[in-house]
Amino acid sequence: MSLPFTRSRFSGSSIFTNPRFTTSLQSSRIKLMPINKHLDRNFFHQPTIEAARKLLGHRLVRIEPDRRRLSGIIIEAEAYVGTEDLGCHAKSGKTKRNATMWGQPGYAYVYLTYGIHWMLNFVTERDGFPSAVLIRAIQPIEGISLMQERRSGRPFREISDGPAKLCQALDIDGSWDGYDLCSSDSKIYVERLQSVDPKFVTTGPRVGLNTVPEPWKSIPWRFRISPEMLLDKDIDQT
Repeated sequence: MSLPFTRSRFSGSSIFTNPRFTTSLQSSRIKLMPINKHLDRNFFHQPTIEAARKLLGHRLVRIEPDRRRLSGIIIEAEAYVGTEDLGCHAKSGKTKRNATMWGQPGYAYVYLTYGIHWMLNFVTERDGFPSAVLIRAIQPIEGISLMQERRSGRPFREISDGPAKLCQALDIDGSWDGYDLCSSDSKIYVERLQSVDPKFVTTGPRVGLNTVPEPWKSIPWRFRISPEMLLDKDIDQT
């Protein structure tokens, strides 16, 4: 059964300052150090729904041309699975736009929506099976001032609390489509941190599928860290 989302309680803020998630950041910053630098291709090879949930709590990293790190904890993600999923781009078959979805797991699938917004996805499952996880929101951790500048000075909680917003904050566009997230020299990748206890993860319908028929419209393939685990606090480590 899915759990309802209480949007008004979603702050888009730090999971690491709440003792129910982990030790307080103020008492130990080591909790934000990666356990193993990159999530490897084996992680992305798993079933998409599992990957979407398990991505929560890990850190999305973007390395700038000047080698500065921008990063944020993944706090919300959605699963899109195969041609039978009528909410998935693959439902109409392979096209130039969605070709990356049909490739190997562990690559970025970046597409444009409404002609203006870029969306970052991670390809999952086996080569030839079109599926991906949409990264819907991250909690800014590093490089917050630059991310905020790219978001025209938006308040902290609005820097990256949506898929288009995080792409703008991290300067991700269509040129990153097909990018390998698992290479040792990747400029966009996911660092392994601590897993989020499933009891602190809520599920619900994916966003924006208003014209998609059931059960795909309401299937609970949207995952995010429970609102009560999120606090309003800037904890930039740069």
